[in-house]
Amino acid sequence: MESQSSSKLLIRAFKFLKPYKKQIVWASIALVFTAGLNLALVQYVRIIVDQGFVASSLASLGRAITGFLIIAILQAIGTFTRFYWVSWLGERVTADLRQSVYSHIITLHPGYFEANLSGEIQSRITTDTTLIQSVIGSSASIALRNFLLLFGGTIALFITNPRLTSVVLICIPLVVGPIMFFGRKVRRLSRSSQDEIANVGAYVGESVQQIKTVQAYNHQEFDRKEFSLNVEKAFDVALKRIKTNSVLITTVMTLVFAAIAVLIWIGGRDVINGTMTAGELTAFIMYAVIVATSVAAVSGVIAELQRAAGALERLMDLLHVESEIKAPENPKEFTLKPKGALTIKDLSFAYPTRSEINALQDISLTIAPGENVALVGPSGAGKSTLFDLLLRFYDPSAGSISLEGIDIRELDPGELRSHIAIVSQQPAMFTGNVSDNISYGDPSASEASIKEAAVAAYAESFIEELPEKYESFLGEAGIRLSGGQKQRIAIARAILKDPEILLLDEATSALDAESERQVQMALEKLMLNRTSLIIAHRLATVKNVDRIIVMDAGRLIAQGTHHELMQSCGLYANLAELQFSESGVAPNPGQQKLDLAINH
Repeated sequence: MESQSSSKLLIRAFKFLKPYKKQIVWASIALVFTAGLNLALVQYVRIIVDQGFVASSLASLGRAITGFLIIAILQAIGTFTRFYWVSWLGERVTADLRQSVYSHIITLHPGYFEANLSGEIQSRITTDTTLIQSVIGSSASIALRNFLLLFGGTIALFITNPRLTSVVLICIPLVVGPIMFFGRKVRRLSRSSQDEIANVGAYVGESVQQIKTVQAYNHQEFDRKEFSLNVEKAFDVALKRIKTNSVLITTVMTLVFAAIAVLIWIGGRDVINGTMTAGELTAFIMYAVIVATSVAAVSGVIAELQRAAGALERLMDLLHVESEIKAPENPKEFTLKPKGALTIKDLSFAYPTRSEINALQDISLTIAPGENVALVGPSGAGKSTLFDLLLRFYDPSAGSISLEGIDIRELDPGELRSHIAIVSQQPAMFTGNVSDNISYGDPSASEASIKEAAVAAYAESFIEELPEKYESFLGEAGIRLSGGQKQRIAIARAILKDPEILLLDEATSALDAESERQVQMALEKLMLNRTSLIIAHRLATVKNVDRIIVMDAGRLIAQGTHHELMQSCGLYANLAELQFSESGVAPNPGQQKLDLAINH
């Protein structure tokens, strides 16, 4: 996406500040108040010099110092108020921004995540929002305060000595020019810097998540070098940004203090000639210093603001990504609770990232309520893709899928998915305890319902052996559980959801015989009276289902019972022969038990 103008970016970001008008008003009042008091202090300095030092009046000096102290105390109170409300706004807006981006991200279609790294998305939500918080809660306040001082100081200069002020006005364009020029460069470099930092975060996340594989393949040294390259790229971009920012600040400060030197020289001559008092010159120089330091401060803050603009731009890009899977404006609803009847008609599909190759081609299939259907075929046949389409993670390129006679594109995706549960070969476990992971199927479930689901999934025995039972922490991705235990937790989750349609994606293929037996008994209960679609490579586990669908290269090439397909489908017969006949070994006892279980 092309870089957006600052004005458009601010308009898009303003909605996050809009709800907090009262806090903005209080912060603005405090800003104006403290800036005004800053300028008022200079007048007391003028009085102290002219009426106290030059006139040698102790009474005048005492009154001036008393007023000076009162203003200083009021300024401290105003500074506290300004700091509190501005910091409050920074924290509040950052929290809202994070929530908004995350809430949007988890609704995006899975296809988006094929082209975007999860680590980069995490970096945007954490690192970028932290940068924005720093700017709103600090840098923006400094910038506004110094703009007020710049504006007020310039007016005070005119009032004090119009002739000298003309010198200041000549210098202002010389200072603002570099700020505008270098500011744009800083923003571009800031976005690049944030992108590189995101790449670093993504690399770390991937390595840590796959740490066992990294170490098993002794890949640490290679990963260190690759990570070092990513870090150095981020450093190089950051260095360019720092250099540009340094040149900006140096240029501005040189010009500002050169202008002050000229002012002192001209004003000093006026004091010597008697056309200006020492107090007036002191006040003028102090106003000039205030104006100069305000310009210098603004130039430094602008670099931070531009850096934040780069981060904000990345977040806004994320926030305004449109999901390709949306609920229709007027979604249809089921008049009665669906029973799980599925109709697939002339279905074709190609993944967005591989649009030239159809993953599914002309699939037509009718599945009756409560029917158990197995999908078999070589890897890449399109079995898992069909599951993705049933869950409406993607929309088909052609054809349709209907549930109870309603095209699933006419349903709200949330409504559709509320009637489906999936148990996969590598079930997703989330950071948390056992109860958290089971109740993922129904977050409102009671403790009793969670335990009932665990009992039905044959998971209670190992859960009760855990140190804290249902409150036991499972670690990231359930790292503390075995494969069979994860499967039974996932089955308990599906039981708790109580869906009409069940999708089993290689749910027992990676387990040992004992774990497989326990998982299959749990699946037997789960599949009872539900429409079930089962992906399996091991034919022994599915040969007794109601119907077997054979797929190859994205096409449905045959369907029927095990015995029918052994006679009519060469691919199925070949798969069966490879698994059973070639070795001359019949299915082992564990597999025979699975056959009996699947019969039910």
